[in-house]
Amino acid sequence: MYVPPQYQGDPESALAVVRAHPLATLTTNADPAPHATHLPIVIPADTDLLLSDGPRDLRGRRLIGHLNRANPHWAALAGGTDGTPALAIFSGPGSYLSPTVYQRVPAAPTWNFVSVHLRGTLRVLPQGQETLDVVRRTVEELEGRFGLGWDMTDSLDYFRRIVPAVGAFELHVEQVDGMFKLSQEQPEEVRGRAVRHFAPGSRGAHPELSCWMARAAAGDIRTHKGER
Repeated sequence: MYVPPQYQGDPESALAVVRAHPLATLTTNADPAPHATHLPIVIPADTDLLLSDGPRDLRGRRLIGHLNRANPHWAALAGGTDGTPALAIFSGPGSYLSPTVYQRVPAAPTWNFVSVHLRGTLRVLPQGQETLDVVRRTVEELEGRFGLGWDMTDSLDYFRRIVPAVGAFELHVEQVDGMFKLSQEQPEEVRGRAVRHFAPGSRGAHPELSCWMARAAAGDIRTHKGER
């Protein structure tokens, strides 16, 4: 992903996007076109502990996910005995920004957005308990962040019945690229108008986009300084 210097984000901001938007697009090379699957990718407990005790940086860490074994993408992954180079794309909030918000001419419209690309090596995990553990951790993470407090205990036997149809993997992250395109190139008064335009009270992902823009304006998203 091409990221102009003014839009690069620090590792901690990238981690925040991965946590808040776990539905990733997983892509790997194929002929005649790459495979791409939309699926949750989450942080396992051991990685979570390392992140809490050390640098909040996903480089050198592992994430986990799973998909249906009937998906042709799985057959391609399972054939990679030494691991498969992979790209996981996490899309944060984004929206069209009308020149009307700038209140000046000349101006051009744009699209503000947040996106994080993780590159690394994907390794398939064994069937059975390890795959079940990935499913359980995924449920634990997603229910804890986005659910209503559902307890999976009474459904574990059901999980065990369906897990043979599930393919689990771990992604060892080697490179993190964050694109935080949040009007950083605009004058302060224009950025302020854009932040207010997307502020709470508007619809969809706009409030979250407004928060990211306010963070960028305040310097809370530190430039990566060329470390990719």
